[in-house]
Amino acid sequence: MTAGALLVVAAGVLWGTTGTTQALAPAGVTPTSIGTLRLVVGGGALLLLTLLRGGFGTGRWPVFGTLLAGACVASYQLCFFWAVQRTGVAVGTLVGIGSSPVIAGVLGFVFRGERPGRRWVVATCFALAGCGLLVGGGGKLSIDPVGVLLALGAGTSYASYTMAIKGLLPGRTPDAVMAVVFCIGALILSPLLFTADLAWMAAPRGIAMVLYLGVIVTALSYWLFARGLRSVPVATAVTLSLAEPLTAALLGIVVLGERLSPLALCGIPLLFAGLAVLAGSLGGKKN
Repeated sequence: MTAGALLVVAAGVLWGTTGTTQALAPAGVTPTSIGTLRLVVGGGALLLLTLLRGGFGTGRWPVFGTLLAGACVASYQLCFFWAVQRTGVAVGTLVGIGSSPVIAGVLGFVFRGERPGRRWVVATCFALAGCGLLVGGGGKLSIDPVGVLLALGAGTSYASYTMAIKGLLPGRTPDAVMAVVFCIGALILSPLLFTADLAWMAAPRGIAMVLYLGVIVTALSYWLFARGLRSVPVATAVTLSLAEPLTAALLGIVVLGERLSPLALCGIPLLFAGLAVLAGSLGGKKN
């Protein structure tokens, strides 16, 4: 597997801790407040990193592509965290991220002319089958129709901002691209904080959660993701990031004590198989 692919997988692993972090959050946390604060802290950290590493460059930024990426990042936060609250960590994460490779493959082909190839089709089928088993074979899982629709909205937003960010990377540093995109997303959502109850942030656990989600799960992970995205096609990057639901499922078992049925457990090796197929296809490529 190339270095770029490994960076994308590493980002997916960090993202996979989001649902567990939310499950361990203090009482009073809402999807709106946690999603907004994640962007505010993460965008600020990325902005500081960009300024320390040389700024934003001198080139002109495409207005539409930049705003689109920021809007999709903002919509992902709301859709994902509300989906997780309504239909649970497992279903929300697996449907949201599990649907994104198909959406990304279509968007990458239509707007960028990227042909995913047969290996991507095989890998995506393995991964989606694994997600399906984890969702459908998990025993006592809450399947909320609105929550599933929100999860699909999160998957669409994720695939869309991945494609938009890919278009912004040529001629710009990953630091600058991610800082601008996430700061725009934070500005879009920040008015929601004026109506949110943030009393839970007075607790040390609340502050630690926000800092972890903002600095590690957002700033660090998307810094890794953007660097990997420079050498990895959109559809491939989104399929590789299925390491996120895999991580979420494993953390649910180890940390939250969730129990999966034997059928659901079969989904984990299928996800690994999907990642392995892509790893084999990328093994001979150079960054």
